[in-house]
Amino acid sequence: MVNNPTNNLESIKTVNGLIKDIKVAMFTTVSSNNKIISRPMQTQKVEFDGELWYLTMKDTEKYQEITSNPNVDLAYAGNSYVSISGTAEFIEDEAKKKNTGIRSSTKCWTLPMDDPNVVLIKVDADSAEYWDSGNTLKSVKTFVKKLTNKDTEKDHKEINDTVDFN
Repeated sequence: MVNNPTNNLESIKTVNGLIKDIKVAMFTTVSSNNKIISRPMQTQKVEFDGELWYLTMKDTEKYQEITSNPNVDLAYAGNSYVSISGTAEFIEDEAKKKNTGIRSSTKCWTLPMDDPNVVLIKVDADSAEYWDSGNTLKSVKTFVKKLTNKDTEKDHKEINDTVDFN
């Protein structure tokens, strides 16, 4: 796919539409002994624009794993499935941490945002693969076309596609 600003905006809009109502992603990192580690993390309430935001603490293995290898994957599952690959970095911006858009609403989060152990994770998305199974009409249409051998590459890409953001 040729990446130009229009394609990137369309890709971002598509992915945002698929993940906007999914609150938790499986956040995958690589450990120091090259094991793949996934854990559920709540995506912060910021519209996807090519970046995703999470809260964590510095005294966690996840922090060490990202420090050693910032390549991560975020898996969202709901009515559709989306896997987003990107590069994570830590942001220690006190104003951003206190911003209402970047705040954990989970009951287990008890630390105040100004705690020095709390840090933001910003993931710059490189690419995403999605399976849009939440649109029943689109799925049925594609299935019928497939049965009648009238499906096209475009039909497949409406249901399953890989997009690059760079």
